[in-house]
Amino acid sequence: MKKISLKISQLIAFMAIFATSFQSGAAQVAKNNKNNPLFTKFVYQGEDQIYKDNPLAEGEFYTPILQGCYPDPSITRKGNDYYLVNSTFAMFPGVPIFHSTDLVNWKQIGHVLDRKSQLKVEDSGVSAGIYAPDIKYNPYNDTFYMITTQFSGGMGNIMVKTKDPLKGWSDPVKLKFDGIDPSIFFDDNGKAYIVHNDAPYRGKELYNGHRVIKIWEYDLNTDQIIPGTDKIIVDGGVDIKKKPIWIEGPHMYKKNGKYYLMCAEGGTGGWHSEVIFMGDSPKGPFVPSSNNPILTQRYFTGKRANQVDWAGHADLVEGPDGKYYGVFLAIRPNDKGLVNSGRETFILPVDWTGKFPVFENGLVPLEPKLKTPNGVANRTGQDGFFPNGNFTFTENFATPSLDFRWIGMRGPREDFISVNAKSGGVQIVPFPVNIKAVKPVSCLFHRQQHKNFTATTTLDYRPKLETDLAGLVCYQSERFNYVFGVTKKGKDTYLLLQRTEKGNSVILASEKVDVAKPIQLQVSAKGDSYTFSYSANGGEWKNLGGTVSGDILSTNVAGGFTGSLIGLYATSANDALPQ
Repeated sequence: MKKISLKISQLIAFMAIFATSFQSGAAQVAKNNKNNPLFTKFVYQGEDQIYKDNPLAEGEFYTPILQGCYPDPSITRKGNDYYLVNSTFAMFPGVPIFHSTDLVNWKQIGHVLDRKSQLKVEDSGVSAGIYAPDIKYNPYNDTFYMITTQFSGGMGNIMVKTKDPLKGWSDPVKLKFDGIDPSIFFDDNGKAYIVHNDAPYRGKELYNGHRVIKIWEYDLNTDQIIPGTDKIIVDGGVDIKKKPIWIEGPHMYKKNGKYYLMCAEGGTGGWHSEVIFMGDSPKGPFVPSSNNPILTQRYFTGKRANQVDWAGHADLVEGPDGKYYGVFLAIRPNDKGLVNSGRETFILPVDWTGKFPVFENGLVPLEPKLKTPNGVANRTGQDGFFPNGNFTFTENFATPSLDFRWIGMRGPREDFISVNAKSGGVQIVPFPVNIKAVKPVSCLFHRQQHKNFTATTTLDYRPKLETDLAGLVCYQSERFNYVFGVTKKGKDTYLLLQRTEKGNSVILASEKVDVAKPIQLQVSAKGDSYTFSYSANGGEWKNLGGTVSGDILSTNVAGGFTGSLIGLYATSANDALPQ
């Protein structure tokens, strides 16, 4: 995939042509309405063969460390504390933030952008919004900075900061420069710089995908770049004679008096890689390593076992054992070579004993297991630490606050949910928009994190009108999704399965159902094969619609930069009519 080459102002204007105005369904529908659907006991279970074939031994852990749509990782360290963030595009809240003390066991502590004043994605396409956040700790003023590009709401490049990531982040400061993928660097003399991807100077573009890396001096008192200090420090990539594409995602480091600039090159797709440069000054000149790329999977056949691909967009940090580690994105395609779970966060140790850093085993087919740093015990999936490998996540909605992995799309979850901790369940207020709208939708999402998974929930709902619907969705975007829901036709209640591809919807199957009592809904996937089933009155599971392809839930077919999401969905603007 190639990233959009328009400037921020152009892209925002372009998207606005297709966007529609924000409407809050929560303001129009009372949360106490007894007809609002009630979802109870959501269970997500992942069963990938790779983890069955590669059980963990003592002192091992799995990579990816964050499965599902957690792309563009950035990492920083303060003392013994590590913090990691990811891109979220139009998801709300935005930029999940994870904490660890050992790089193996991670807890999500919240989101960086969790308020409407910070995140303006209400009319954003699913793959616009937040791109490539960078998190860095500045020891000279004891402050954390998060800088990112927000392709929505007229925001552009922005920065937020905090003294304590557990206590929330400031409102954003708009930064006065174009381009994408900004990151911040604090030199050991206290000076600050911003590096980012940009277009070549006007009239200097040599080919499609020709980009540059630019640096600015940054004023920590005004939180703005210093005008006139910009300089191009990389033109095109490692070797412009070879016409490299999409040099981006830059990060700067300092080690042994030398400055290192690490960037992604080749585009977020099959030619993705990570490359490294070195210089004597933050403003260069920068000389590329003769061993570039230092991380890639592009040289291997696409039909290999346990395929991992698209590796790149990395960030480095010194680990608890004094060794360096790199977090990066990569994908794990399914049996049809399709990418449904999105770009995930991986980690590898980094050998920096020589002049340049190199990802250990980053130039051979990636393996699923790594050795833990010395003295670190693997507690993933325990004591609140994020799970990976094969696991089961059960949500009983037993507390008023939701688990951080639940997200909304284009607007806060709190605008359309009411958690009933006493009885155990979440009531969803149906917005007068459906899942195909480029607006906030009344759907509570969980990421697809495996090639093979089952997601089950119980729905208590009696629709009154044909415009009422509630159920499960599998969602790649507003234009590519499945809806598996309960609705009304005449005096009868139906369960239907709708497939939407390129915005065009088709009813694959529908069937009368009795909803006098709650009904169980389930979606299962085995690679590209998805099935939707239901159980009434606690009886056996019954399939609706046969086996369908998950192709429309992949980035290969749908495009964009996100992974597939599984949602608990309700609408009062249903247009899916039973056959």
